[in-house]
Amino acid sequence: MLKTRTTIQGGTGNAMFSDRIEGKWIASFARLFELSGVAAGDEVVIVSETQSRQLNVHLSELALVQLGARPLHVVLTTPAQSAPVPIRSTGTTAAIAHSVPALAALSFGGLVVDCTLEGMLHAPELPTILKAGSRVVMVSNEHPDILERVGHDEGLKERVKAGMKMMRGAKEMRVTSEAGTDLTIRMEGAVVGGGWGYTTTPGTITNWPGGLCLAFPARGTVNGSLVLAKGDQNLTFKRTMEDEVRLTFENDYIRAIEGDHMDGDLLREYIAVWNEEDAYAISHVGWGMNHRAQWSAMELYDKSDHNGTEQRVFAGNFLFSTGANEVAKRFTLGHFDLPMRNCSVSLDGKEVVVKGKLVEALA
Repeated sequence: MLKTRTTIQGGTGNAMFSDRIEGKWIASFARLFELSGVAAGDEVVIVSETQSRQLNVHLSELALVQLGARPLHVVLTTPAQSAPVPIRSTGTTAAIAHSVPALAALSFGGLVVDCTLEGMLHAPELPTILKAGSRVVMVSNEHPDILERVGHDEGLKERVKAGMKMMRGAKEMRVTSEAGTDLTIRMEGAVVGGGWGYTTTPGTITNWPGGLCLAFPARGTVNGSLVLAKGDQNLTFKRTMEDEVRLTFENDYIRAIEGDHMDGDLLREYIAVWNEEDAYAISHVGWGMNHRAQWSAMELYDKSDHNGTEQRVFAGNFLFSTGANEVAKRFTLGHFDLPMRNCSVSLDGKEVVVKGKLVEALA
C-alpha cells in the first residue's frame, strides 16, 4: 500500500498535498500513454530508481493496466553522490551505469516510461536504447498535481514541428531584451530538437510536460551578452531571480559574471566549484511553446514538489542553458537551465518571439 505523506506548502504557497492515488491522476497518465500509442496487450517498461517519486511510478503502472497494457518494472539503485555539490537539472540519470540487463530490458523496441530522477535525455546509454527502436517518454519528476494541471495540449505537436523547421533553416539566432541581452548564435552545425509531451515514433524521446524548440550549437558559435533580469528563473536552485546578472560570452564560454548580490553569487559559486572550463560553456538554447504552462506556478510549490519542467516550456520564454553539449563535444555535470521572460528571438532577422510573446505563426 502506498504510504501517505502530507506536505504543507511553505513560502508563498498554501496548498496541501496528500501523496495518495487519485483517479484524476490515473486518467491524466492514461491520456499520455494513449497519445504515445499504447494499446491493449502492449508490453511497456517503466524504469525508475530507488529515490524516484514513487507516486508517479505507481500512477504509470495503474494507467497502463487501465489501458490493458502489460507494464514491467526496471528499478535501479540511485547511485552514491560523486560531486561536491548537489547535482540538479542535468537530464542525465547516472543510475543505469551501463548495466547489461537493464539495457537489454530498455532496448526491447517498445515504449519506455522514464521515471528516473533526472531522466535519460542526456544519459550515455540513450543512443543504444533509441537505436534499438524503443521510444522514451520522460515523466518529469513533478508532483502529479502539476502534471494534471499542465495536462496535454495536442496542438503542440504541429506548432513545435513548425518552430523546429524554422530553426533548422536558419543561419543565425539573435536574442535581445530591454534589460540588455544581445546574444548571437551561429546555427551552422547545430542539432535541433523539440518535444510536445508524447511520442509514437520509434527511436525518439520526449518529456512530459512538453512544448520546447531547442538547439545545441556547434563549437565556437555563441557570442555576446546575456542579462538575467528580475523574474527570470534559475532552475538549478529552483529560484526566481530578484536582481540582474550579466553574463558575457566569447566563443561559447562565460568570461564574466557581473552582479554583486545573492543571484550573482549563486551562479558564480556553483559554476566555480566544478573546476571545469566546460561548466562555463553553452549547452542549448531555445524557446517555450506551451500555453498551459505557467511561469508563476513555481512560487506555489515547495521545491521538493517540482522539477521546473513547466518553467522550461511556458510559451514565449527564452531558455538558455550552460553545461554539457554533446554536439560541441563538451561533457560536465555542472548545469544551469535559465528560462528568461520578455526576450525577443529572431532567426536570420525574422522574429519568432517578440518581448516574450510567440509570433502568430507559432502561437
